[in-house]
Amino acid sequence: MNYTNLGRTGLRVSRLCLGTMNFGPRTSEADSFAIMDRALETEVNFFDTANVYGRKLGEGVTEQIIGRWLAQGHGRRERIVLATKVYNRMGEGPNERGLSAYHIRRACEESLRRLQTDHLDLYQMHHVERTTPWEEIWQAMEQLVREGKVLYVGSSNFAGLHIALAQGAAEKRNFLGLVSEQSLYNLKARTLELEVIPACRHFGLGLIPWSPLAGGLLGGVLQRASEGRRAEEGVQGQIEKLRPQLEAYEALCRELSETPGTVGLAWLLHNPVVTAPIIGPRTLQQYNESLRAVELVLSPEVLKRLDEIWPGPGGEAPEAYAW
Repeated sequence: MNYTNLGRTGLRVSRLCLGTMNFGPRTSEADSFAIMDRALETEVNFFDTANVYGRKLGEGVTEQIIGRWLAQGHGRRERIVLATKVYNRMGEGPNERGLSAYHIRRACEESLRRLQTDHLDLYQMHHVERTTPWEEIWQAMEQLVREGKVLYVGSSNFAGLHIALAQGAAEKRNFLGLVSEQSLYNLKARTLELEVIPACRHFGLGLIPWSPLAGGLLGGVLQRASEGRRAEEGVQGQIEKLRPQLEAYEALCRELSETPGTVGLAWLLHNPVVTAPIIGPRTLQQYNESLRAVELVLSPEVLKRLDEIWPGPGGEAPEAYAW
C-alpha cells in the first residue's frame, strides 16, 4: 500500500480509505469484521465512518460494529487512522443535530463510547451549518482537541466558500482548522473542479472523495446490471440515460485490460489534491478488487480519453465560465 500526508498535516494515511457505510445495513457484522481484518492485512490504515450510519435513528449501528471490532485488541486501534462525523440528526430533540457546541460535545462523547476508543483521529463536520457561527464551532472543536478527544478536524460536503470562511475564522484563533474535505467526486460528478478543489489546494486540505464509482455506475454496471443496487429502478434509469458514455468507458477499460472500478479509482488518485478515495465494499471480494487501483498509472492519452467520455466543468472557476 502507498501512503500520503493528509492534507498539510504530518499524518500519513493509505491512498485508499475504507468506508463503512454498508456495515450493518448491507454487510453483516461478521463480514464487516472480515473486511476490516483484510484492510489491516493489506495495510489500509484509513477508516471512515459516521455517527448516523446504520439507518437506525440515534443508535450509531456502524460505529458500534467498528467498536466491537476494535475491542478485540491486538493493536487494532493503534494501527488505524479513525475518522467519524457529526451533524446529522441523532434523536428527536431540537439539539440532537447540527454543529452547535452543545451537539458537537455530546455527539463526540457518544461516538467515542460506541467506537470504544478514547480519541478520534479525524472528526469531520458532515455538512455545513449555516445557522451556527464559526466562533462557536471552533471553540467547541478546540475544547475537544485540548481534551485529547480529537486530533484533527475535517469537513464534508462543503463548498469552496465554506472552506474559505472556516479557515479564515480558524486562523484568527490561531487554530489549525480544517485539514480535509470529504466530497462527492468521480468521473461522472466533477463539479468540485470549479471551486472546491482549488480551495483545498490553497488551504492545504486533503480531498477524500466519496462515491468514487458513482454508486456502482463506474464499476462495470453494464456487465453486472442485475446485481445489488444496480438492479434498483432508479439506477436502471441512470444506466439508460448514460448508456453511450458507459459503453465507451467500459470499452476503454477492456482495451486497458483493467476493470472499470480500478480505472475509476486510479483516475481520482492522479489528482494531487486527492488524499484517498473512500471505497465502501459490501463484500470482501469488492474490497480486494479495489486494491489494484493504487498500482495503476494512467497515461496522458488515457486521461485525455476519459475526459472526452466524462467531460468536467471546463476547468477551474472563473476561467471555466468566463474569460
